[in-house]
Amino acid sequence: MLRRQEFRGSILMLSSDTAPPVDRPNLSKDYLAGSAPEDWLPLRPDGYYAEAGIDLRLKTEVTSIDAKARNVVVAGENIPYDRLLLATGAEPMRLPIPGADQPYVHTLRSLADCRAIIDLAAGARRAIVIGASFIGLEAAAALRARDIEVHVVAPEQRPMERVLGPGMGDFVRALHEEHGIIFHLGNTVAAIDGKRTMLKNGGVLEADLVVVGVGVRPRLALAEQAGVALDRGVVVNSQLETSIPGIYAAGDVARWPDPHSGENIRVEHWVVAERQGQAAARNMLGQREAFDAVPFFWSQHYDAPINYVGHAEK
Repeated sequence: MLRRQEFRGSILMLSSDTAPPVDRPNLSKDYLAGSAPEDWLPLRPDGYYAEAGIDLRLKTEVTSIDAKARNVVVAGENIPYDRLLLATGAEPMRLPIPGADQPYVHTLRSLADCRAIIDLAAGARRAIVIGASFIGLEAAAALRARDIEVHVVAPEQRPMERVLGPGMGDFVRALHEEHGIIFHLGNTVAAIDGKRTMLKNGGVLEADLVVVGVGVRPRLALAEQAGVALDRGVVVNSQLETSIPGIYAAGDVARWPDPHSGENIRVEHWVVAERQGQAAARNMLGQREAFDAVPFFWSQHYDAPINYVGHAEK
């Protein structure tokens, strides 16, 4: 968006990821199911960043931000900035249980995570998905598409009931059961020992692959170190600027004043991140535009897409 707005200055993108930006929703949908070709994944063709004059640096850890000097510190190098966007996203929560660090137990966030799960799926007969979240159930559907027996373990009585209500929860459960998913609801995993997964109710499941989808937390360490105001996310104003002038935030980390609900909300969905990145770019160029988009997301389960417009905490 900065380039579309004819910004001529330098643009530097720093990412700790090993891969250039990808279509992240695909990682739990078609790509994981084996029905999407590789070229669906990159957000842009290989040559795009160089052609657009965007200096994309992968495998790069930002160690700190010096807001007073307007510098970003990377491995001993100080990089000056006029405007800074924090788009650090979120990271998957890990289970604090014995055995959660075994090589066949995976979270699903990055392209590397997805490829590791696909590699394991090639020889797997049975998989366990821990968590009946959107990511968890999309992963379950994708693994069923690979003819793997899938068990879903989750503490709630109905999948997605908290946000979508009991009617949709029952629909989602029935849809997955029609496709062979076996639910263990009202239950949690107590420990993983070898290929054996011990449930809290005393049950034991054996599996070749475990996918953990128990939610994410925003990556706030850099923002906290920089001294910007936090409230279960990075607090931004209506123009997506943080408490420190010149520093903006967008995507999974940003908590913004939503004019529709009158609440300060933080949303972990693709379309919101995309639109916030575009709005932040325009505001970095001085356009002073309030972000007022209505949150939207979609979730794909077999042949049933679920489209959700708005925002509800319960």
